Amino acid sequence: MISVDSVSKQYGALTAVDNLTFQVERGEIVGFVGPNGAGKSTMLKMLSTYLYPTSGHILVDGRDVVRESLEVRRRIGYLAGDTPLYRDMRVDKFLLFVGASRGLGKRELADSFERVVALCDIESVLLHRVHQCSTGFRQRIGLATALIHDPPVLLLDEPTHGFDPLQVIAFREMLRRLRPNRAILFSTHIVSDVEAISDRVLIIHLGRLLGNGRIDELADAAGVGASSSLETVFANLVRAAQDERERG
Repeated sequence: MISVDSVSKQYGALTAVDNLTFQVERGEIVGFVGPNGAGKSTMLKMLSTYLYPTSGHILVDGRDVVRESLEVRRRIGYLAGDTPLYRDMRVDKFLLFVGASRGLGKRELADSFERVVALCDIESVLLHRVHQCSTGFRQRIGLATALIHDPPVLLLDEPTHGFDPLQVIAFREMLRRLRPNRAILFSTHIVSDVEAISDRVLIIHLGRLLGNGRIDELADAAGVGASSSLETVFANLVRAAQDERERG
């Protein structure tokens, strides 16, 4: 579903993403972990066609993000870290507007609207204007817009930002329900989210991929016990990369 092959992104002399290669298959939830500035958001923006790679190739559901960007956009649901919402619109009208802009017909839009409202648990704020909603609810509204056209690929950038503990638990359950028919890639620096729901983890630091696998596999690669937490694994891999960089 998602295929990233030797992808780099440069901004002048700055390399934001450095020769990344990975895949995400249908039915898989993959956590994308790294410190702030590691390149996670840049990679997601390339997957969603908001940025193009400097080099390498990206396929989403078999479509090239550069040559077939419109087809790719039809196949993804993207929740950006700074998801733009029309703050003065009522929530229900905003969702209907997004669905119509996605090309959904009247009946399909009505069905999709009911589905995402229930899935994201936003019925209580449908008649509110977006700016009247809390940060957590605005994030759930953003999730609803990403899901309204029922895409086979979900790209989520810091999806639990602003959630309280109960909302985090509900979000994890939602992703589990969505997993069977989709490829899901979500970025975060909250390792507990990744440990709770990810089938596999990608660890990135300074634009480079440090690890790709199950947590126990990454623990082995990091030289720590297989029962070690992802936080320990992550810290060991990053420290090793920093030491190697300093040795130069």
